Amino acid sequence: MTLPRKALFDVPDGVIYLNGNSLGPLPRGVAERLTQVVRDEWGKELIKGWNTCDWMGLPQRVGNRIAGLIGAPKGSVMTGDTLTIKVFQALSAAMQMRPERKVILSDDGNFPTDLYMAEGLIRLRDAGYTLKVVPPEEVAAAIDDTLAAVMLTEVDYRTGRKHDMAAITRKAQDAGAVMIWDLAHSAGAVEVDIAGSGAEFAVGCTYKYLNAGPGAPAFIYVRPDLIGQAEPFLSGWMGHDAPFAFDLGYRPAPDIERMRVGTPPVLQLSALDAALDAWDGVSLGDVRAASLALSERFIAEVEARCPDLRLVSPRDGALRGSQVSFAFEHGYAAMQALIARGVIGDFRAPDVMRFGFTPLYLDEGDVLAAVDILQDVMDNRLWDDPAHRKVSRVT
Repeated sequence: MTLPRKALFDVPDGVIYLNGNSLGPLPRGVAERLTQVVRDEWGKELIKGWNTCDWMGLPQRVGNRIAGLIGAPKGSVMTGDTLTIKVFQALSAAMQMRPERKVILSDDGNFPTDLYMAEGLIRLRDAGYTLKVVPPEEVAAAIDDTLAAVMLTEVDYRTGRKHDMAAITRKAQDAGAVMIWDLAHSAGAVEVDIAGSGAEFAVGCTYKYLNAGPGAPAFIYVRPDLIGQAEPFLSGWMGHDAPFAFDLGYRPAPDIERMRVGTPPVLQLSALDAALDAWDGVSLGDVRAASLALSERFIAEVEARCPDLRLVSPRDGALRGSQVSFAFEHGYAAMQALIARGVIGDFRAPDVMRFGFTPLYLDEGDVLAAVDILQDVMDNRLWDDPAHRKVSRVT
């Protein structure tokens, strides 16, 4: 296999895209697939498409394709809804599996929506639960036999710091806690062996490294031996054992179908299905090696040429995902100046400039060209322009 596969992506001319860690670019074939689904399936089949085009089976079929990218067996991953909903499903099921325990452990590097959902569930249950949040480096020491669940994002969204999935899962389970991993910044970026880790649950999104488009459906993994025990508190009709029996009482499906909630988003799932074609024949080991090489070169060049930027990602690549973050007092304005010059990264408060390295469509030449422009922005204070200081709603 040869990387990159630039011909498979529609990256605009003159753009160096270093933001696949936030929203992947458009893979070629997705627009055509959507057109075909709209025109030939929805347009010609109308409601028959649920059967003739098997729209009903899309969540499972696409889930099986994602399973291969996260080290999971077929039949253990379901797609649909949003990552926030999938966090709710995993955490509520985990709490039910350990009803005698009342503490949920997470860290302050977790993506805020995961913590918000935990807070909301605690209020909803109103049964004495607490959320314990510690620094990432203190997670292992905080695991004890009071915990119902440990809920972590494997790769920190701000810095790219990477948890040791196997070690933390083992320690959590030794203490009797249920393990939940958020793979939002892992799936398609690093090698994941979720089945090998033994974790009970994992969730993730598909609009980052899987390139499925803005608002693309999320996924949830349930360890196969636990699927029948995972209580679906969001008991939507699509998770029913027989949705079209229209029973008045809820009876969950016996398999991963129970993790469905509402009607599947056919257009979004079709886009995701087409986007996954870019991964056919790809080794995630090769992707990871290429990503580390690109990010190491970027770090070396930036530190040599842009001394005002401070590396906040782990220096050791083994401890880092597929992104590199630098802190700078005027980071937001500097990022806007970069974007105006065709180098697209993004910013996270208070001062973090994030750069993602996705070797499916990036090479060393892109990295060096991006640093040339970054150095120009810094040396000539191009960021010190009122137009670059105006903060947009999405940063």
